[in-house]
Amino acid sequence: MSATWRETTNLVALDLEGSGAQDGDHEAILEIAAVRLIAGRPDVATACTTLIDPGRPIPARPWISPGLAGTALSGAPTLDAVEPQLARRLGGTYLVGHNIGVDWRLLHRRCPSISIAGLIDTHRLAKTLPATGKNSLTDLLARHRLTDTVTAAAPASRPHRALWDTVGAALLLDTLIQQRWAGDPSLDELLAVAGPPAPKAAPETQATLFDC
Repeated sequence: MSATWRETTNLVALDLEGSGAQDGDHEAILEIAAVRLIAGRPDVATACTTLIDPGRPIPARPWISPGLAGTALSGAPTLDAVEPQLARRLGGTYLVGHNIGVDWRLLHRRCPSISIAGLIDTHRLAKTLPATGKNSLTDLLARHRLTDTVTAAAPASRPHRALWDTVGAALLLDTLIQQRWAGDPSLDELLAVAGPPAPKAAPETQATLFDC
């Protein structure tokens, strides 16, 4: 019998904050957070979150969260410095997130050394359930009364920042799965519903944790 999604040991919730798709190939990663899931729940104690110095001032735009614009990120770690650690943490994992395909495309463009096993998108999963409102991350968390739980788990963060959104997506995944299935689905069953097109094949090495 195949393992359930909750028994899968290589699930990592991920969120990136970027400078915006209007930058095209020059879109920069400004902040990143990764939280592994243990028995389907975010292990916030071992979460990794870091600001990224993009090497240039970031214009203030409506979608740029406070603390990420201008020269606020000057002196933070560079992406080149963080990439090897990210590769060790994320290599061979299934990434969980809200519209995770967007985050993965930016991450893979900027960090081509990272290869993963697959993607699990809470937005795609939410769209398979009866529609009762908007499907943004903050709307879904509010609808399922998870907002305060996320804030308590990530008190130093806030909505639309990497750690808060990462923890939010991880908690939302569990809730949406319980709504769609009577019991825990297998990983393959979950991927069939919530998995965007498969990314490049994962390396055979086991993913490991790191401190950042």
